[in-house]
Amino acid sequence: MSHVRKNIRDNIKSVLTGLSTTRNNVFQSRVYPMHGSKLPGILLYNKTEDTTYETVSTPRMQSRRCEYQVEVYVKATADYDDTIDQICLEIEEALYVDLTRGDNATDTRITSFDADFDGSGDQPVAVAILTVEVTYQVRENNPDIPI
Repeated sequence: MSHVRKNIRDNIKSVLTGLSTTRNNVFQSRVYPMHGSKLPGILLYNKTEDTTYETVSTPRMQSRRCEYQVEVYVKATADYDDTIDQICLEIEEALYVDLTRGDNATDTRITSFDADFDGSGDQPVAVAILTVEVTYQVRENNPDIPI
């Protein structure tokens, strides 16, 4: 079995694959090079996770809050803001269809948006980062089974 955190990441990737603008350019990696035919594209990875204990007796129930980064890459000479906003619209609509991430989570929220631009190449690359917060519960001795 897989860790619930991985199941959630896989669910997010599945939901984001096939969007109108980015098509199948969705990659689960922090270090995947984004260029050429991979653009516009999305990188997905989990960044941080916090755990709180909800019960005292063992095995204790844990509530976990995991932050996933959804990085959007666009290469263009004009209208990159519009393209980023369109991709973010598609991402938000897709993510909010199932807040339980396939019955692995209790909630899904987009908690922040940040954008940056790099004009050093032949065409500027715009990057937007959506932070997606997913909460889920497990027993401390079974992080592969959601509660």
